[in-house]
Amino acid sequence: MTIVTWNYPTSIAFGPGAIAQLPQTCADLGMRRPLVVTDSGLKTAPFIARVLQDCRAAGLAAELFAGVQGNPVDENVAAALAAYKGQSCDGVVSVGGGSALDVGKTLALIAGQTASLWELGGAEDDWSGIDGDSIAPQIAVPTTAGTGSEVGRAAVITDTAARVKKIIFHPQMLPPRVIADPELTLGLPPHLTAATGMDALVHSFEAYCATGFHPMADGIALEAMRLVAASLPRAFADGGDLEARTQMLAAATMGATAFQKDLGAVHALAHAIGALFNVHHGLTNAILLPYVMLANRAAIEDKMVPLARVLNLPATGISSFEAVFEWVLALRGSLAIPHTLDEIQVAAGRADDIGSLAATDPCAAGNPIGFDAGHYAEIFTRAVEGQL
Repeated sequence: MTIVTWNYPTSIAFGPGAIAQLPQTCADLGMRRPLVVTDSGLKTAPFIARVLQDCRAAGLAAELFAGVQGNPVDENVAAALAAYKGQSCDGVVSVGGGSALDVGKTLALIAGQTASLWELGGAEDDWSGIDGDSIAPQIAVPTTAGTGSEVGRAAVITDTAARVKKIIFHPQMLPPRVIADPELTLGLPPHLTAATGMDALVHSFEAYCATGFHPMADGIALEAMRLVAASLPRAFADGGDLEARTQMLAAATMGATAFQKDLGAVHALAHAIGALFNVHHGLTNAILLPYVMLANRAAIEDKMVPLARVLNLPATGISSFEAVFEWVLALRGSLAIPHTLDEIQVAAGRADDIGSLAATDPCAAGNPIGFDAGHYAEIFTRAVEGQL
């Protein structure tokens, strides 16, 4: 396919080879000394070297920060800020999965602020302490098809002192430019293809089921889930399938666009589990989804009727909820997703702590049923032990 430009929900250059537009995009935003923010695992990736080389060849004094960990923490942001100021940078190019994009967006947010990260507020209902005019120019370049952080107005960063994942929010955290090049996702190994792809599915599923009236988000979520159903097994089986990778990158972007409506109990639990156990977010979501589906069944059964039609699931003998539920289990199995949290070394002994954290997580507000801490602890325990 040719490169196309979308202007919803931000300006997105989408298609194979789009990364070639990066130097000009930096210049368009007034960057002369961009800081390329990525995670430690991508530091030596060939496309990172290419990004730096192309920027420098175009006269940009690009620098690299590759100190982002899998579940980003405030210390990663502080280190990125030190690199940004130490190199006199004037913009941020975030390249990688959700962790790198979240740190890059947070860096752009705080680069020109006088207060420290946790002094800024940043909650969705209170970002009055943030000077929007001081947010640095930024470009997001996703290399996984999962989080969709490139089109999000928030970032999830762990407060290491409190051992809690916190959501940092500001409307202007949405990157003004995104370069979505599916060729950058071709090297993703199967297990990460599966975990990130399931993350995209969960984003869409939870957005679709979340409380509130938002038919635009529902429509985007439904189409994203159709794309995942058609393309994720292909991308998992053949990492070089560019068409499948392209569809998955679109689905990830759509899922994150849809969850502007809200998320729910899967993410509330996953944030708590990630903060205490430091496990992969997308994989945690993938394991939790069927357990939360069962807990929410009474409130989401009607929503499963159109979803089952979109997924072209059998309509005889079982309900639409059962058809979608069985499809989720089968998809997880085909992608070698573990069935229990115990299989990723998450133990049931912290159930009360997980329940308390999940019940107060901002994502809990969007869940179709208002679970309390005890309910969240019960769902968590079931997911540890595999009790469906």
